[in-house]
Amino acid sequence: MKLYTISGLGADEKVLEKLTFNPNIEVVHIPWLIPDLNEDFHHYVARMSETIYDSEDFYLLGYSFGGIIVQEIHKLKPAKKVVILGSIKCDKEKSKLIKAGEKMNAVKYIPRQFFGSSGSVLYMFLKKIFDSKNANLLQYFRFKDPYYLKWSMDKVAHWKFDKMPDVIQILADKDIVFPVKNSQPDFVIKNATHLFPLTKARQVSEILKNIFV
Repeated sequence: MKLYTISGLGADEKVLEKLTFNPNIEVVHIPWLIPDLNEDFHHYVARMSETIYDSEDFYLLGYSFGGIIVQEIHKLKPAKKVVILGSIKCDKEKSKLIKAGEKMNAVKYIPRQFFGSSGSVLYMFLKKIFDSKNANLLQYFRFKDPYYLKWSMDKVAHWKFDKMPDVIQILADKDIVFPVKNSQPDFVIKNATHLFPLTKARQVSEILKNIFV
């Protein structure tokens, strides 16, 4: 059985590299695409789904922004099972910060160069909210195209979605990107931050092995 995975905003597959699965699972990572100029979100989702071979059963796993994407893909190409890590099931689960950014349309007014380098304010902000104690955090966020980053943050802020009951949600209890108090997750990882697929990989893997069989 193929398991298609999509990582978090700006992150590559390394952020999920410590997760382990049952031997019969073939993991296929879908890398981020650069959005076309002014590309519609749903058109982008369709392009991200093009590598999925849906004539046979498959699973979907998404982390953070990737969790949003796999749910959108699930509407186009239904998966046998869908799991989201550190992500939300609907727009009502957004944090107050994200909702404020949506209301003010804040991302639109941030210069593109703000998103450009690992020394920028953006990456210092990411370090603070993801896991400030992890000295190697930025090595996982290697997809640094400024247009992609700005476009993606805007799409997160404006995402509208209704819950799908078949989506399995795993959150961390100390996640400040998507606070657990805003959701009703199927599993909660204790004493963990948004970076829990790395820091709590063994615990998460045991859960996933019981889901993706």
